[in-house]
Order: sequence, then structure tokens, then C-alpha cells
Amino acid sequence: MKPQGVHPEDAESTSDASSRPDTADADGKDADGCVEEVHADEVESDEPLLPARVHRPSDLMRLLVGVLAVVVLLAIAAFAHGTTSGLEQDINKGTGQAPDLLIKIAGLASSIAILLVPVAFAIERLIKRDGLRIADGVLAAVLAHGVTLATDLWVAKAAPGSIQEALTQPSPGDVHALTDPVHGYLAPVIAYMTAVGMSRRPRWRAVLWIVLMLDAFSMLVTGYTTPFSIILTVLIGWTVAYGTLYAVGSPNVRPTGQTLIAGLRTVGFHPVSAAREEASETAENSDRGRRYFVTLEDGPPLDVTVVDREQQAQGFFYRVWRNLTLRGFATRSSLQSLRQALEQEALLAYAAIAAGANAPKLIATSELGPDAVMLVYEHTGGRTLESLAEEEITDELLRNTWRQVQALQSRRIAHRRLAGDAVWVDRSGAVILTDLRGGEIAASTLLLRMDVAQLVTTLGLLAGAERAVASAVSILGPDAVADCLPMLQPIALTRSTRATLRKLARERAQREREAVLHASQQAKQARLEETPEDARPELEKPDKKAVKAEARAEKRAIDEAIEEAREEDLLTQIRHQVLLIRPQAPVEPARLERVKPRTLISFIAGAIGAYFLLTQLTHIEFGPLVANAEWGWVAAAVLFSACSYFAAAMALLGFVPERVGFLRTVAAQVAGSFVKIVAPAAVGGVALNTRFLQRQGVRPGLAVASVGASQLFGLGCHILMLLSFGYLTGTEKTPSLSPSRTVIAGLLTVAVLVLVVTSVPFLRKFVVTRVRSLFAGVVPRMLDVLQRPQKLVTGIGGMLLLTACFVMCLDASIRAFGQEGTSLSIASVAVVFLAGNALGSAAPTPGGVGAVEATLTVGLIAVGLPKEVAAPAVLLFRLLTLWLPVLPGWLAFNQLSRKGAL
Repeated sequence: MKPQGVHPEDAESTSDASSRPDTADADGKDADGCVEEVHADEVESDEPLLPARVHRPSDLMRLLVGVLAVVVLLAIAAFAHGTTSGLEQDINKGTGQAPDLLIKIAGLASSIAILLVPVAFAIERLIKRDGLRIADGVLAAVLAHGVTLATDLWVAKAAPGSIQEALTQPSPGDVHALTDPVHGYLAPVIAYMTAVGMSRRPRWRAVLWIVLMLDAFSMLVTGYTTPFSIILTVLIGWTVAYGTLYAVGSPNVRPTGQTLIAGLRTVGFHPVSAAREEASETAENSDRGRRYFVTLEDGPPLDVTVVDREQQAQGFFYRVWRNLTLRGFATRSSLQSLRQALEQEALLAYAAIAAGANAPKLIATSELGPDAVMLVYEHTGGRTLESLAEEEITDELLRNTWRQVQALQSRRIAHRRLAGDAVWVDRSGAVILTDLRGGEIAASTLLLRMDVAQLVTTLGLLAGAERAVASAVSILGPDAVADCLPMLQPIALTRSTRATLRKLARERAQREREAVLHASQQAKQARLEETPEDARPELEKPDKKAVKAEARAEKRAIDEAIEEAREEDLLTQIRHQVLLIRPQAPVEPARLERVKPRTLISFIAGAIGAYFLLTQLTHIEFGPLVANAEWGWVAAAVLFSACSYFAAAMALLGFVPERVGFLRTVAAQVAGSFVKIVAPAAVGGVALNTRFLQRQGVRPGLAVASVGASQLFGLGCHILMLLSFGYLTGTEKTPSLSPSRTVIAGLLTVAVLVLVVTSVPFLRKFVVTRVRSLFAGVVPRMLDVLQRPQKLVTGIGGMLLLTACFVMCLDASIRAFGQEGTSLSIASVAVVFLAGNALGSAAPTPGGVGAVEATLTVGLIAVGLPKEVAAPAVLLFRLLTLWLPVLPGWLAFNQLSRKGAL
């Protein structure tokens, strides 16, 4: 395919773009000694200079795997003491029967080889002028030696006894001394040999393994090490090597334009020049390969795609994440070998042409050394669909695009990436489908529907939803288009398409905010214009009726502005267009996600919290504790927990001027106990209350504003109470009135954050925009509430009562398990609860599970409560406020749903 803006006559010469010391030496040999026929004086190549070093994702992946393996090994050594002791005894018993002569020969050979092999490989690399690899290896060896010294010091001074026993044993030469936990000479050698690339060369890899096995055998038999020590040494050397390679970068072995031209000569072409396509930022960061426009001496030009290991690894972690979170049919292999990538792209190219679709014709393939392959296509020319002007995207062009996709789908070929840059239009107006590398043959029906959903979204971004759907229906038929609706969701689209949709959503939200602010300003200006100049001073002290009328008028203007500015997103527009044709089309999104990111984060956070709690509970005897519990205080804790739902209802209704039933609101708060188990507390409660108010007849905008006002006042009260009780806690044990250091540190931290936000333009703009939108929606609602003081008193009183109920519940739980002299002051309990509740609201786990328990337990211990009392008190408190209300909450949720109240 022809790159944009590149023509045969535009290929300029850059003769120095191909001379790279790490790909070919002065004798025309590459790093592995293969002869390359370059003919640099006969050809021209036009491409940007490649970076000398690259940071490979594969090196980072190996680093993370190595760190994880070290952690697992130390965990086994710490917790599986019986297993490690038995393993050591079995190995000592087996090696004790080895002949002494064999042991001495193995020890001597390994001692010599462990020094000679690295030196021999360094000489071999220096002869081939690859000194950079030797420097990388030496750096990795130095770092590995430092890590071994640190590990030896940690094991000797601070490691648990079980780890020390697994990694050391009495030295044969001195029974009072211990062997080294990590071999100080072996780990650097392993790091050096890994960093210089010995493991990628079969002969040297065999020598490496033989040396390691001989050394391990001799050390085990003579009793100078343990099995876990050897494994830890190998892992440290391996991990440090890949960490070094990723930090400093590996030598770039990407083939240059001259290497490409030499490869073309080997398959029978006679190139004159090669011009690199100017890749977009998206393409540069993808795995699609580098593209060249090549002119020949005796034939039409060619389009050549070069795929190397570095380009292929682009987006590796993104693909791994999608493979973890999406179901198998919605993903593809996270990382293929070069041979697999070459074969798949060639297969899809041939299959697409056989299906009757317009695709670049593949005429040759070849390897370009061990780290790259090339695919040679006939030159097609043209421009990408997304680069066309709006007037060039005609209805006939859209239909031609769908015809090409129809040809693929008739043979069950899925393209998997029908974005705007994968569809080309040549000079004659013919549509060409490119970038088939990620496609699949014999594709499932779900994948074919995902292709339809992706292309209708791509065309919708370029030509609008109506034209995109109409063109699809005219070619595929209404049923095929309707069947793609379950796949019309962001997770099923390409990465670039999702980024475009997010950008449009931000622009749409910005327009809505600007419309609201503009309407508010216009309403104020209209009031000023309608008021005579001599009467304007009276506006400073208006009567209640005038204030109410002005608030209603401003609220009306804002609601109208929101309705006028509200825009549907593209996917919703497409659904509406399809439903106009097929009203009975399925609209329920298909489940493509195996696990949601929020669920994964919640599970991890919950696991950490559970681990923390288990470690706190292992040393507590619950039998005597429960037997000696004060059941009167347990009943009081239950009563305070039940009262909290009435307080929550008061806190909500205080910011709703409309009439809403109190008991039904209490039932909604009970239902919230069930909702916050399946969603983060700060999200589930807001959504449920907003939905409840809408069902009670409050307009959607006003319902959101009421809940927002309640949350805003709640945040303010929470901060004020936390500071107040923190001050009291800091002064209650001292006669001076100076505040506690914690309060001062908190105030200083807030001040620093405010200064940072105000000094950074991006953060300042972000905060100002959010605050302006908040005041545009919440403040008009607050004007209505201020006209009814009893409502405001109810709301603020409900918030204070809600906090008081939870604090008293926690205090009663402490007194239920505490003994004489172990109780805390109400101020201390309030500080601990407020801090734990704030962290629980910020935690991504449902109900703050894990975060709240850990914070409350640590907080109670920090203020002087024994661990034997703090842990069961927190468990009782969470049982009463989180877990026991789940069943009543589920019943209330179902009851309100049946009555249409939710």
C-alpha cells in the first residue's frame, strides 16, 4: 500500500541511515556472522534514524516474573519449614553416596569453567565488535553482586529464622559459622551471561547449563549450600540481568533500509530506492510493522512491511490485560513468534483475495536475519479512509466499503481491526482492506458481528450514524446489522476508536457545562435588565417570595439549557437508527468481559484486608472473649446501628424540598445496605438515592442536585468533625490547649495540596471546571433548601445524628469486649471512626471491605486499646453495620423495586 505523501520521485537519499555497528560489521557480517550483500552504492533509502537502544517489554516481563519467583521462594521458605527441611535431608542423603573422585572432578571443573566461560564469550563478542553487550553484562554483574551482599546482610540480621534455616546451614569447615545465603560469585556470573545474550545462542547456552549444574552439584555435595540458596542465587542473577537490560536498553537490532534492500535482492528483486512511510503516532506505537515504498529497476513499485521483534512487542502489556479481562473469543494471542506473525498475515492476505475482497496482493515473504521478517506486496497507492475530506466520503464509497466486508464475511473471515486507517481508497475510488495481520479465518459468528459493530462505528465517526447505518443495511441487510447491536459497546471496539469516543464524550460534557453556565449568567443578566436602576439597590435585601421566584426562574433556565445542550453519544445514535429499522432487535450488550477491572481491584484489596485481619486474629482466643462479653453493650450496639438508617433518611430528605415519604426513605436506606455490598460505598449509595428520588417524582436534574448537595454538606461536616475531635483528642491528656501534632500535620498537608493545585495550570483548570459545574447544579438547589430552614436543620441534624450513631455503635462494641480501664473517650473513638469511614469511601472495594477493618483496628490500637479488644470490637461493629443488614437490605430492595420505588 502506498504511504501518504510518498511518491517514487520523492524518495530522497540518506546514505548514512543504514550503517549501524550493531547489525553489520566492517566485513559485511551481521552479529551472528552471516554475510550480507548490501550494495550500498547502488541504492537509496529514505527513513528516519533508528534509536541505538530500545526498552523491550519482554525484558520488563521477565524482570517482574523474576521478582515474583523470588517472593514465592522466600514465602515457601518462611511458611513451609517442614518441606524445606525434608528436601534438604533427601538431597544430602542422595548426594552422600556420590564417589569422592567424581565430587572433586566436578568441583575443579566448575571452578575453572565458571571463570573461563564468561571470558571466552567476551572475547568472541569483542572480535565481532559487539562491545556494548559486554558493557551491559559487566554492569549487570556489578549490580547482582550488590544485591547478593544486601541479601546476605538481610538474612543474617533481619530475616525470620525459617528463611535463615532454609538458605544457610553450618559450614563444613567451621561448625560455628554458617554458609552464605547467596553465592556472591555465582549470581554475578549468571547476570553477566544473561545480559550479554549467551542464553540465545544454543552452543553457549549448553555450556552455561553444564557449568551451573556442575557448580550446584559440587556445592551441594560438599555441604556449602542448600537447594533454596542455589535457586535464590539463580533467580537474583536472572532478575538483575533483565532489570539492567530494561533500564539501560538493549542494542537495537531492527533491520534498516539497506538490510531491507539486501533482503529484497535475495528474493529476486532489483530495488533502486526505499522510502519509509511516515507513520502516525498511533501506528508507531502499535504492532503493525514498518512500511516502505520501494522502486525497482525493472518493474512497478512495491509496498513492503517489515515486522521485527521490537515492533511486534508494542502493546504487549495492553494485550495481556485484555486477555485477562476479556473472554477468549474477544481477544487474540498476546505475543506471537515472528514465524507465526508472518504465516498469519500471509494466510489472511491469500484468504481475503480468494474471498473476492480488494486486499494488497502478497507476492513474496522472507526473513531478515533472526530478528525480523518482511512481506512484499504489489503497490496499490491511495489514502486512508480517515484522511479523506468530508465531501469525499460519499454514500457510494460507504457502500463499497461494506461490500468488501461482505466478501470477507461470506467466507467467515474476521478482520478484527476495521478502523479508519485500515481502509484505503485508491485513485480510482476502489476500497482496499489492509492490515489483515490480526484477522482470523473460520471466525465465529460473534467475531463477525464485532467486525460489523466496529465498522459501523468507524463510518459513524466519519459520516454520521444515519449514513453509516443506512449504507450497512443496503449491503448486509437489516437483520445482519441488527444482530451486531449486542456487540456495540466500547470494550468490543479497537483501542483507537475507544480513544476517539472518549475524546468526543469529554467535548460533549464540556459543551453541556458551558451551556449551563451560560444559562445561569443569562438569567442573572435578565433579572438585572428587567429591574429599574433605581430599584436595583433593593435587590440586596429582597423578600422571600422574590428570592423563591428568582431561584425557580434560574432553575428553569438551567434545566432548559441542559435539555437543549444534551447530546447522545455515537453508539446510542447508532442503536436508535438500527431500532428504527428493526424495533425488535436485541439491544442487551453481550458479556465480553471475563472480569471487570473494578472487580479485580476489589478482590486484591479485599484479600489484603483479609490477610491483615487474619494476622490480627490468630493470636486471639475468642472462646473466653465471647464468654466474658457484655451482652448489654452488644444490644446497645445493635440499637445504634438500627437508628443510623433513620438518621440517613433525615440527612437525605433535608436537601429535598419536595414531599417524600419518610418511612419509604428509611426503607431505601436499608436497601442501600445491600447495594453497597456489590458496589463501592461512595458510588452505590449515590446511585440508589438518585434513582429513589426520581421514582418519587423529583426531576432527574433536581434529584442529582439534591444528592450532590447532601454529599457536599456531608463532606464538609465530616472534615469539620474530624478536625474538631482530633483537636480534642490531642488536648484531652494535657493541660495545655495546643492542638495535637496530627491535626497540625493534616492542616499543613492540606495547605501544601492546595498550593500544588493552584500552581499547576492543568490541575487548576481541572478543579475550577469541576467546581463551576458543581455550583451550576448544586447551588441553585441549595437556594430552594435555604428558603425552608426546617429542611436545612433536618439535613444537617441527620448528618450529625448519623455520625453519632456510628460512633456510639463502635464505642458500644468496644465496651462489650473491654475490661475495666480499657475503654476510650468518645473523642478518640470518633476520630478513629471518621478516619476509617473516609478511607472506606475512597477504597474501591464494596462497602470498603478490608480498608475499613484495617484502618479501624490500627486506629484503635494506636489510641491505646489492646489488640485483644480492638480486633473483636471492629468485627462486631462491621458485622452490625455491614454484614447483618445485607438480608434486610435485599428484602427492602426487592420490595421497593416491585412497588416501582427503585
